[in-house]
Formats: sequence, structure tokens, C-alpha cells
Amino acid sequence: MSRREIREQIFKLLFRIEFNQKEEMAQQEAFFFADEENETSEKESVIISEKVNKIVEKLDDIDQLLNEKAKGWETERMGKVDLTILRLAVYEILYDEDIPTGVAINEAVELAKKFGQDSSPAFVNGVLAKFA
Repeated sequence: MSRREIREQIFKLLFRIEFNQKEEMAQQEAFFFADEENETSEKESVIISEKVNKIVEKLDDIDQLLNEKAKGWETERMGKVDLTILRLAVYEILYDEDIPTGVAINEAVELAKKFGQDSSPAFVNGVLAKFA
């Protein structure tokens, strides 16, 4: 599985936080990996799970930063897909030293093209530019 595919799986699992409590994420994770569509190796599952858990730990900080940087767009008003992509990208930009900022932004825009609305790539790029 490529890094892009792993990032996509992280996005899909992280998206579930919008519909479940943080305390339920362990159970949601089990459901996620039990789904045939999300089949991964044990090593990939660990990578995905660890990164999602690290993002969830920093979610309040990430959301606060998004609210500060995205003038006129509080996280409550953002589309769930866009918000999840932004959370993943902001985590990668600020806390993941292995991923260059430009790569994090580019990958976020690609996720927005695949999963978001027509305006999502420009919105995601615009917000993340304020973190670069």
C-alpha cells in the first residue's frame, strides 16, 4: 500500500470522529478494519491506527488553530469532509516531522478532489496556505 493509500485510509477512519464520540473510536476502528473494503496488512493497520489516535489526541488544538486561521469559517460551519482533510493536513504540517509541508498540502488537495465537493480543493488549499 502506498503512502497516498495509507493517508486515504487514515482520512476514512478519522472521518468517523464526526459521527461518533472519541471514546467510541476504538470500536469504530475495529469496525473499520473488519470491513473488506478497508483490508490492510497488520503493519499498515498499526500505522493507520497510531496516526489516527495521535490526531484525535490533538483534535482540540488542531480545531482551535483552524478556527484562528480560517477567518469567517469556524470548524462547526465547515463541511465534514473538508474538516477531516484539514485536520489530517494540519496534523501533518505541525506535528509530523517526516512529512514536508508542501507534501501535506498537496496530498490534502488531492483528497479534497477525490472526496470533497467542487469547491473543496480550493478551500482546503486556501486554509492550509495560512499554515505554510
